[in-house]
Amino acid sequence: MSLLLLSALVSTLSFASPSATQDFPSRCASLASKLHFSSTRNLTTTFISANTTLLFPSADPTCTRPSQLVSIDLCRVALTVATSPRSSLRMETWLPLTWTGRFLSTGNGGLGGCIQYEDIEYAASLGFATAGTNNGHDGMTGESFLNNPDVIEDFAYRALHTGVVLGKKIARVFYGRGYTKSYYLGCSTGGRQGFKSVQDFPGDFDGVVAGAPAFAFNNLTSWSCHFLPLTGPVGAPTFVPVEMWPVIHQDVLAQCDEMDGLEDGILEFPHLCEYDPAGLVCREGQNASCLTPLQADTVRKIYSPLYGTDGSLVYPRLQPGAEATEALSAYFLGQPFGAVDWWKYAIFNNASWDPASLKPSDYDISSRLNLFNIETWNGDLSAFKNRGGKVLHYHGLVDGIISSENSPRYYEHVSKTMGMRSSQLDDFYRYFQVSGMAHCGGGPGASVIGNSKRNSASLDPKENVLIAMVQWVEKGIAPETITGIAYKNGTAALGVGYKKKHCRWPTRNVYGGIGDPKDENAWECVS
Repeated sequence: MSLLLLSALVSTLSFASPSATQDFPSRCASLASKLHFSSTRNLTTTFISANTTLLFPSADPTCTRPSQLVSIDLCRVALTVATSPRSSLRMETWLPLTWTGRFLSTGNGGLGGCIQYEDIEYAASLGFATAGTNNGHDGMTGESFLNNPDVIEDFAYRALHTGVVLGKKIARVFYGRGYTKSYYLGCSTGGRQGFKSVQDFPGDFDGVVAGAPAFAFNNLTSWSCHFLPLTGPVGAPTFVPVEMWPVIHQDVLAQCDEMDGLEDGILEFPHLCEYDPAGLVCREGQNASCLTPLQADTVRKIYSPLYGTDGSLVYPRLQPGAEATEALSAYFLGQPFGAVDWWKYAIFNNASWDPASLKPSDYDISSRLNLFNIETWNGDLSAFKNRGGKVLHYHGLVDGIISSENSPRYYEHVSKTMGMRSSQLDDFYRYFQVSGMAHCGGGPGASVIGNSKRNSASLDPKENVLIAMVQWVEKGIAPETITGIAYKNGTAALGVGYKKKHCRWPTRNVYGGIGDPKDENAWECVS
């Protein structure tokens, strides 16, 4: 983020005056001697100058973060914190030279053992004192959960909350004053972590931006891991050949694309699509580009909700349209999904457990255990609401990892639990559907919404969910829509192709048939 853009952001939103000093590097170097926390070790403070590329030679390779470009001058604080005699977390707090007075915590992804340096840098470049942790273990596997519930507790909630508490203290010591407002930014597992804070630690944040939340976590892992026993391995009679999924996708579009008023390859409301693959079943004499009856049944089950042994809902279906994004590589290749580690090491404590053996009675076991209330399904957000907190919840409608049909289910759960209509929830909780967005970013639509640096094109609050949250918290201007940006040919260097205003629940986007469909004003949010 350029200093010019940062200056514009400061001016536009009337941020607090930045903290500046002529001896910033020396103040950073001396910070370590001023931080006195119990149960910490390996505490270092390092001045990082703008345009430095940090290298992480000791990072777990599964984190896929060997380096990070730092665009601004900042003080990097790193430390390890013991959370029990047999568990600990690693965390970092980045303190920008130009501080707006705001604090922000980032989240994690997947099984969450990686500090998301790219998100820390994004927020720090916008003037937030920013913290992030490794969520209590290193790497993206769940191996460290084995026979160690303390590590599971860190993953469920404790690492994030601990990092927030210490991160705020570090910022206070360094800048000599407390933060003005506290924010959160996360997606996927990070989305669940954001809602965990809203539900259980309502004083941690004033504003939470939570994308594609992995809440209903136990049931989500049941759903995400049921695809292997459903499809079977490659070559099984129930397995759908990889080359058939593009054909299925086109069949989905043929049946449902025009439901929003425009045939453009993007479903604005896939919840209305009741896809039937019957037309792809092989006719007599046909043996290519078609499905056997068993394969068609597999496809029907993929687009059907998952139920438990007693017939109750475990998790919603995969939404039609997602077959063209991450779902293919994640769920349709006849291979175990990464969440099987939750079953192996947290639920069954058995490294030899066979993912293909997952069955409905196992869903019951996981749900009943609900380790450290990781389900994150509390519908009463009164404590967060009453202290003035705001939450902006978004979900891509072609998310191929976490079904977007689970997000409105949670929203309605909150509405029912709190006895509040959408018009009342709007005061503190707004949920936006982002058509054409895959898992936390990417996809065929206008999915650039500022939820990460690589997915940011603008600091306009209408086009950037983080800045929209700042404006909502500090100026009381709530986002009516989220404007997403689509680049030409999906390439930022080629410029903006078009923009689209994404609607908040319970409305959906419809093209009225008048005007250029690439004009954001040609669409309307309707009930």
